[in-house]
Amino acid sequence: MPSNKRTQKRTLQLECEWASCQESFSLMENFCQHVEGHLRALSTEDVEDVEDTEEERNCLWRDCGFCSVEGPEELRRHLFFHCYHTKLKQLGQQMLNAQPEIGSCSIGYHNRNIIPEIPDNFICLWEECEQPPYENPEWFYRHVEMHSLCIDIPTGDCEFPVRCGWKDCEATAKGRPKLREHLRSHTQEKVVACPGCGGMYASNTKLFDHIIRQSAMEGQRFQCSHCSKRFATERLLRDHMRTHVSHYKCPLCDMTCPSPSSLRNHIKFRHSNEKPYSCDYCEYSCKNLIDLRKHLDTHSSEPAFHCDVPGCCFTCRTLGTMKIHNKREHDGGFAARYKCHVCGQCFTRGNNLTVHLHKKHQFKWPSGHPRFRYKEHEDGFLRLQLIRYESVELTEQLMRERQNRQLEDAEMCLVLKHFRTLTLMLDCSVDGSSLFKWEICPKFRNTSVTTLSSIIIVG
Repeated sequence: MPSNKRTQKRTLQLECEWASCQESFSLMENFCQHVEGHLRALSTEDVEDVEDTEEERNCLWRDCGFCSVEGPEELRRHLFFHCYHTKLKQLGQQMLNAQPEIGSCSIGYHNRNIIPEIPDNFICLWEECEQPPYENPEWFYRHVEMHSLCIDIPTGDCEFPVRCGWKDCEATAKGRPKLREHLRSHTQEKVVACPGCGGMYASNTKLFDHIIRQSAMEGQRFQCSHCSKRFATERLLRDHMRTHVSHYKCPLCDMTCPSPSSLRNHIKFRHSNEKPYSCDYCEYSCKNLIDLRKHLDTHSSEPAFHCDVPGCCFTCRTLGTMKIHNKREHDGGFAARYKCHVCGQCFTRGNNLTVHLHKKHQFKWPSGHPRFRYKEHEDGFLRLQLIRYESVELTEQLMRERQNRQLEDAEMCLVLKHFRTLTLMLDCSVDGSSLFKWEICPKFRNTSVTTLSSIIIVG
């Protein structure tokens, strides 16, 4: 077991992994500001290049492969989470460096930058707090921590009972440290991440357990077939597999979600057409003020795009020109690890394979889902993940809906098939409003001609 000695925190080395960028920072403020510069360059749309709109929303963070379908604000939240995730991995690396006897993570390195989907901004629910929602999780968690620091506690009483001020929470904690720990149950904040596989943990102890479980061969017997993570027992594997299973279906599309909250957020951002923010210089409109501000940059006379490769001063006005520049000057050093499972063509980035599958093979994301996912195979190549898990109850619901649709289609075909015969008979009728007994489909027996006609038209 790891020792209980307190690990001295060292200066962070926060490395940007956007495309070919290798800038490094020691402060989160400077790191996030730098990454936001990449986002501004990406979000400036090339009006002439309409077909590449989907490609422009791909996350270029190495080994990520995320593609936003909900709009620029989703990609913004996603990228800020990469910043936060990078910090956690650095803290995890410091913890493991301080205790080398524990070992290192042996799970596939390709998962290290796969982060959870962030469907909405981070909202503080502390009572009487009027702080607007945060896009950046780092600033959100710092803000929540300030609430715990602002509570008056008698000097010297380390276990003074403190009431949690979170909405609908009646819990009390013994002292400020316990309150901060309790608040993580509301915010889902993690304090450290594995530098090998990227897994995030609520305590250093859980990180150490994660590494120790991999030290013995029996700890690797149970492997997830979906993401390749390994577990010591079958129970742990079953618990993990639940995170891959969707239990709820969107009533407006085929999107399936693991929780009610993720379904609500999906409906809000995917199916709402309200765009209350409008540009004063053109017909552009959007869902939030952040997107409008980014759009306004497109009306600037300054070059909109700057090459993010260190030492390269290339600038241009359009995204298409920048893409050509990157392909000609900078893409030669990347290994082609992403492979098309249809034709075998290889790509250096996941988003390039995404565009290839979409345009060359007419593949589409599952309705409502935000991206293609790629899985590493035994030959080292990453190919399209073709499996999606859904609960038995949800599967039965989807099958019932499909059967109902097929039944309705069959009934409609039957109605249309005999509509011509019915019309000829009506032409011979003296009173068109009289009851007409239709023996072919019992569902419509004793239905008036007028009603039957409306059923056929509406159906």
